[in-house]
Amino acid sequence: MMNEDLTSEVAQARERLLKQLEQLTDKPAVLRSPDLRALYQRIATLPEDQRGLFGQAVNQLKNELAGLITEHQEAESALPPVDVSAPFALNSEPSRRPGLLSAAMGSRHPISRELELILDIFNGMGFSVVESREIDDDWHMFGALNFPEGHPARDDYDTFMTEQTDTNGKPLIAPAHTSSMQNRVISRYQANLARNEPIAVVIPGRTFRNEDVDARHEHTFYQVEGVYINKGVNIGNLIATLKSFLQSYFANDSLSVKTQPFYFPFTEPSLEFSLSCPFCNQQGCSICSFSGWIELLGCGMIHPNVLKEAGVDPKEYQGFAWGMGVERIIMMKYGIEDIRHFESGKLAFLRQFSAGGDS
Repeated sequence: MMNEDLTSEVAQARERLLKQLEQLTDKPAVLRSPDLRALYQRIATLPEDQRGLFGQAVNQLKNELAGLITEHQEAESALPPVDVSAPFALNSEPSRRPGLLSAAMGSRHPISRELELILDIFNGMGFSVVESREIDDDWHMFGALNFPEGHPARDDYDTFMTEQTDTNGKPLIAPAHTSSMQNRVISRYQANLARNEPIAVVIPGRTFRNEDVDARHEHTFYQVEGVYINKGVNIGNLIATLKSFLQSYFANDSLSVKTQPFYFPFTEPSLEFSLSCPFCNQQGCSICSFSGWIELLGCGMIHPNVLKEAGVDPKEYQGFAWGMGVERIIMMKYGIEDIRHFESGKLAFLRQFSAGGDS
């Protein structure tokens, strides 16, 4: 017969283990408990005449715990599945169930709403729509756009790269601009030129850059790329197209715009296209870096090398392209002072765009 001290030792351990079993979400973990392990280790320290009885008691305790775990698992598997997304307990009284939120309290995100308007305007101007990609390869991001290996302009793009590689062993890229789609759309719509029709495509998509986030810069934002190619196209057509779009979008026929020379490897000549700052009436403020103007987009005539890469003869055809930040023109339209509001999830901001809300 096992002495009283050893019997008490097993009983105390049993009490602790049952409490652990009740508290643990992972019930089988109790069988790996230090308390149970200590009991088995205790066997070797006992006199020979007590080892067998003590070991038998420990095994009985372990079997008891295993049985309780099995009962719990069987009971749990017998329960009906629960819809964790339901706003109430399925077995609750109907009178105690909360009412569902009215759809009238919701709204479309301002980016979705305004992007649809932007695309509608360009569609009315004769542009087709092709969606951009959120993962692309090195060649479409750089090579097809006149950024050869080692080109210093590559350093201006703080791109996010994945561990996964393309067929050439280069890391796949989260595109820093929708321009990575230019080669694809020019190639896809090249038959238009043979029919004496232009290539006219706008490309919406989400882009990613390793930016220092502030009121004007986000690491994730939306762009709309535009590509137009035909015979006899010039930079005046580019400026007229963008101005026509902006006048329609802002419902203002007397917008102040300006262009200034810039550099992009995939356009020549290249321009920055700016609008007068709506926050300070061109007096200068932190939003416009005290210049009175907000740079709206980059644009230019498509570089002959980019046309060649897509199989278009630059001696016969010319084209222009632009890349426009969607959040930036929404900010200007509604007087939004901080680009970070769009991704903040703040209801106070989003509710301004609900049906009937103030814009």
